[in-house]
Amino acid sequence: MKFDDEPVPGYPLPILPGHTSPGRLERVLRAGEFAVTTELAPPDSADPEEVYKRARIFDGYVDAINATDGSGAHCHMSSVAVCALLCRMGYALIMQISCRDKNRIAIQGDILGAAAMGVCNMLCLSGDGVQTGDHPQAKPVFDLDCMSLLEIARTLRDDSCFQSGRAIDSAPRVFLGAAANPFAPPFDWRPQRLAKKVAAGAQFVQTQYCYDIDRLQSYMTQVRDLGLDKEVFILLGVGPLASARTAEWIRSNVPGVHIPDNVIDRLKGADNQKAEGQKICIEMIQQAREIEGINGVHIMAYRQEENVANIVDASGVLNGRVPWHPRQYEQQTLHDYSEHE
Repeated sequence: MKFDDEPVPGYPLPILPGHTSPGRLERVLRAGEFAVTTELAPPDSADPEEVYKRARIFDGYVDAINATDGSGAHCHMSSVAVCALLCRMGYALIMQISCRDKNRIAIQGDILGAAAMGVCNMLCLSGDGVQTGDHPQAKPVFDLDCMSLLEIARTLRDDSCFQSGRAIDSAPRVFLGAAANPFAPPFDWRPQRLAKKVAAGAQFVQTQYCYDIDRLQSYMTQVRDLGLDKEVFILLGVGPLASARTAEWIRSNVPGVHIPDNVIDRLKGADNQKAEGQKICIEMIQQAREIEGINGVHIMAYRQEENVANIVDASGVLNGRVPWHPRQYEQQTLHDYSEHE
């Protein structure tokens, strides 16, 4: 998608009527396009080139990139730092904010600072417990949960004030997101929880991994019955499984991830299990696109990030659309220059 007012990388776009942010992700979704997002695993490094290399492999294939925030309670470069490096290059970032590690003072400061750097999208998460990560001795904060974090972020944006009531001079113009899990019991409660997140301020959600289309169909029927498909953009979480053994480990050890037996059996019966895992992911994307109320996919390809482009291409999910990326601008500039030589 190309916008007529597209500026140079890192320069904010105008905020369109009915939008809350100047970001490309909100523009794509509100224009009715099927959005594609993915995750960048922050490096265990202080070298910015490590971040740039990880972002470049998604060029032309995704509308926004999540910068994870201590995912799984493991320590990596911070989400706000990854966003700072990539926003100035023009990438569309989704900054993840976990309530596990910071109190409301630090979190509100991060929201203001990130918005000042050009972050237009923020995903509000409670966060995994420290016992699951590599620093189990760390003290968890959890001053807020995802609901109260959404409410605080919305107050900063819409009321131009901190939670304390003290006014701020310039509000953060951000598009607010949350996580959702249609695949964990109690199933009838999941749409109700989504409704609470929407009421708290969520404008988009990214779901847990989907490997069960029937369960998704049932969830989306309930979502539509509540009218939530008209109030929030839903991006379905998908991802390639490397092998049956990996799938069995994830099912047993990662809370909230549901992988049916038939998926594991299919992987076991494949000559190339990694290729079959990608094929399953592609099929999930294609089936999800046909479900009313699903507005996009969030591709989580942990340690398979280099396969995201192939998955997007093979699925046909972009339907010929090429998401904007910084090198596209550079290539166009070089082309324009050569024409005038």
